Amino acid sequence: MKEIKIEINIRALRYEELDEKDRKLIDAAKEATARSYAPYSRFSVGAAALLANGVIVTGTNQENAAYPSGTCAERTTLFYANSQSPDQPVDTLAIAARNESDFLESPIPPCGACRQVLLETEQRFHQPMRILLYSKNDIYVLEGTKDLLPLSFGSEYLK
Repeated sequence: MKEIKIEINIRALRYEELDEKDRKLIDAAKEATARSYAPYSRFSVGAAALLANGVIVTGTNQENAAYPSGTCAERTTLFYANSQSPDQPVDTLAIAARNESDFLESPIPPCGACRQVLLETEQRFHQPMRILLYSKNDIYVLEGTKDLLPLSFGSEYLK
């Protein structure tokens, strides 16, 4: 038997410890939660992507009574960024979530489908994407999707 150990690196920072560019991106993700369409779960998620050209693109989760028909904030944001600026890599993606009363106490990670889309976005542009996961207590900073999806399925398996 062979045992394989996988380690990931996550930095946990306070909002005040972020640089101005990251604070601006977190603020955009938090503001985006107000535009979420979440009448069923009442769980609003916002995402903000900083593109290589300095443009910030935002998106939100969009629910539907036929649950599989909705989409997450991360995918909404990345698909919009890629459709509007197909030649611009995503430098950093910030994600924030709130319930009906307030932002969460702990950062939420992207779902599995979103992790795969993040990975594909990185592979498309041949560069890692920083990820900021916001909460009232900590902001997790990841230096790429591999820290969210260490055993990932990518295009290299399709060749």
